[in-house]
Amino acid sequence: MSSGIVVAGLAMAAVGFAGRYLSKHGKPLMQKIQVQLPAMDAASFANSKYYKGGFDQKMDKREASLILGVSPSAHRSKIKEAHKRIMVLNHPDKGGSPYLAAKINEAKDLMDNLKK
Repeated sequence: MSSGIVVAGLAMAAVGFAGRYLSKHGKPLMQKIQVQLPAMDAASFANSKYYKGGFDQKMDKREASLILGVSPSAHRSKIKEAHKRIMVLNHPDKGGSPYLAAKINEAKDLMDNLKK
């Protein structure tokens, strides 16, 4: 029974030392390994689930609908539901970004004002 505990302790120590070694020397090793990523063309970008790009200077209806994940002609209840769902995940009090929260609120305000 005690030999099993010793073996488990040695295994945990080995994992710890390996982790320490990789944390100190892992970056040079990762720089030596080069990964060839496939090029993103227009067809694969269109089929991608995520929008790759920054925010526009002035938000338009298309960008607001992309941020909220609803169609540009979505009903007010869908907009409200999407806003709540996204803000729960990105609220600054819960560790989210204040900038993203501001953009999410801006998108909701824009979509609401277009519905009036």
